[in-house]
Amino acid sequence: MIEGLLAAFAAVSSLDVLWALAVGVLLGYFVGALPGLTSSIGMALLIPFTFGMDPIPAIVMLVAIYMAADYAGGIPAILVNAPGQPAAAVTAFDGHPMRQRGEAGKALALSILSSGAGALISVLLLILTAQLMADVALAFGPAEYFALAVLGLSLVSVLSSGPVLKALVGLLFGLLVVTIGIDPVSGEGRFVFHEGLLEGIPFLAALIGLFALSEVFYMLEESEDRPVPIKSVPRLEGALRTLGGYGRTLLRSSCIGYVVGVIPGAGSSVASLVSYGMAKRSSRTPESFGQGNPEGVVASEAANNASVSGALAPLLALGIPGSASAAVLIGGLSIQGLEPGPLLFQNHPEIPYSIFVSLLLGLPIMLALGLMGVRVWVRVTLVPKGIVASVVAGICLLGAYASTNDVFTVAVTAFFGVAGYLLRKVGVHPAPVVLALVLGYLMESNFRRAMLMSGDDWSFLSASRLLRVCWVARCWCWSRR
Repeated sequence: MIEGLLAAFAAVSSLDVLWALAVGVLLGYFVGALPGLTSSIGMALLIPFTFGMDPIPAIVMLVAIYMAADYAGGIPAILVNAPGQPAAAVTAFDGHPMRQRGEAGKALALSILSSGAGALISVLLLILTAQLMADVALAFGPAEYFALAVLGLSLVSVLSSGPVLKALVGLLFGLLVVTIGIDPVSGEGRFVFHEGLLEGIPFLAALIGLFALSEVFYMLEESEDRPVPIKSVPRLEGALRTLGGYGRTLLRSSCIGYVVGVIPGAGSSVASLVSYGMAKRSSRTPESFGQGNPEGVVASEAANNASVSGALAPLLALGIPGSASAAVLIGGLSIQGLEPGPLLFQNHPEIPYSIFVSLLLGLPIMLALGLMGVRVWVRVTLVPKGIVASVVAGICLLGAYASTNDVFTVAVTAFFGVAGYLLRKVGVHPAPVVLALVLGYLMESNFRRAMLMSGDDWSFLSASRLLRVCWVARCWCWSRR
């Protein structure tokens, strides 16, 4: 392993690879900061341009986009409550209230630093445990995935800052929305009155509507158009000291993000939700979460970026992508004539080790760009709210259309914007709705598959050890509430 890493450092330190790394980070920032353009879309758009490149710079550029885009999604989430990436919706829970208090600079600085720390910890874990974690992920069956979804849904008791009943209303609304589309087992259509609903409600469109468009309505509703004063942007030393106070949260969230990222299909959204819920449950002031607690930003961003390395573990070790972006990366490898899996380490060891090294070398570039940009990005808070609302609405609708190239997606975004506004009016936070949208299909489809595999025998509920553990954890979460 040491020899492979040293050889990869020598290969990646060449000028063309470093250039590809820097370009990938810049493109990742651009893609991640625009609602509607996910890291997988950005990587897919770039793959045709890597056809004529050498394998190492091509793969390094794609990995850099993946890493930077997952951080950049937190920038609009904090500034205008419009998550650039699905997982950044969790960052908005506390990041946007901090911005409303004039602490946008602090929130952005903590976001980039915790992202970098989470990415660093997860890369080290990836190097040491890639094969082991991939084997663990393969042991997951339908019953285990169902258990994971049940545990995630139980976090509604800690994600909500108001009454549990209102959180359950949001959760029920999200679960009802998830039933729209093709039945995962029988293949029959359910509540499909438009061909755009065959694959269910577009998640990204619903997310943009619930957070961004509903926030636009709130901006337009306010009578005063007075910008929030910006408090002093913290220096690097001050931000590092603040981050050091959340050392346990940072380490725990990074580990959670990596482990959840390894599980195919779980993704960064689940990692951020679980990490945020754990941070709130273990906090001495859980009532401050959702009101602008910096620990919520740290927990979400660390887990979000740690899941990037986690998703690469089953891809490199077994050829199984852990996320949509990792699946796109398989396409990039295939174009270069490479097949991910155990033979990749044997036949082309320079590729996986170059990915490890590029993740490490890309961190300083990502941190430098992020920290230098903080003083520029916070100026958005000085723009009059009417102008911000108009620009955000336009970007959100454009991003919704760009995600599927379908006008129907824009209508879905508008619907969820109104629904999110009305829910917030009656005190229902969008967090439980997002939780249901993320985990509802995972829970239903794997429960149905587990029932089929057991011959409609409910014994699988007691046969799965993970399910029993998750059931105990679920009850504990409710008791802590």
